[in-house]
Amino acid sequence: MAEVLVEFDAAFPGPDAATYTPRACARLREDGLWEGWIEFSDVRGGTVIRSARETTQPTRDDAMYWATGLSRVYLEGALARALAPVQRPASRAVDAEPAYERPALVRLPGPAASSPRTVLDPFEVYAQGERVLRQELSALGVDHLRAIIRAYGLDGGAAARSSAPGVLAEYIVAEVRARAEAGPPRASPRADADRRAD
Repeated sequence: MAEVLVEFDAAFPGPDAATYTPRACARLREDGLWEGWIEFSDVRGGTVIRSARETTQPTRDDAMYWATGLSRVYLEGALARALAPVQRPASRAVDAEPAYERPALVRLPGPAASSPRTVLDPFEVYAQGERVLRQELSALGVDHLRAIIRAYGLDGGAAARSSAPGVLAEYIVAEVRARAEAGPPRASPRADADRRAD
């Protein structure tokens, strides 16, 4: 059963010089929740208009708390909504079948996309010679050297945690040399990503 929770001492002008006084109302629904709306009485004509549901609350006390907290601005907006309800486009029956049985799956970036981008591929540079690799690495700072170590899976040794650029550069050279001697050079993360994209 519906009830008036709060009657407001306020009056709002409407069209045709009508003046409306608001009251917050609520009712207990079948699902146990309380829904609230606002009714507006025309002071002169006595007609009453109402808003659509303004709130849904778990208890009557919560509905009362909502009603007692309504501001003048909110009430003015509710009156405007009640006087000009939202016009929804007319719906029509559709004679079509969906192209798919379910929505698209969310695509997560692959491992290569999440690996840090490096300024050089140590395996490519090593192919030009160990001296060239050492020279290129000596121009990089600690952050770039650590990014190369992470991106190419060179971490594992204690020297990989060093904060000295020279130690990190020598560590990269030694790891790349060892892997190059063990077999064909390891593909770079960017090359792996390019292959997957093809």
